[in-house]
Amino acid sequence: MARTRRRAAYRRKNQNRFSMFLVSLVVLLIMAAVAWQSVGLRQKISAKAQEKQLLEQQIADEETRSQEIDEFGKRIQTKGYIEDIAREKLGLVYEGEILFKEE
Repeated sequence: MARTRRRAAYRRKNQNRFSMFLVSLVVLLIMAAVAWQSVGLRQKISAKAQEKQLLEQQIADEETRSQEIDEFGKRIQTKGYIEDIAREKLGLVYEGEILFKEE
């Protein structure tokens, strides 16, 4: 009887060890899968951060270009600019003004 109790205790002990081994193995596999996924996600995060930085630079460039266009639009509506273009492109002058051309 004592012998059967020892054998039963020994079997339970081995079964517990085997169960703990299986549980540990499953936990390690889950941890490995999570680590593998986190590496992929970090790469995606890095790529998206670079893309964001590029888009922010493009936005800044377009805002600068928009400001330049607005300034140009204001400048071309001035009387001085219109006179300069009329003189250069059309050769117009005021009455009584003498035009000298270089040869």
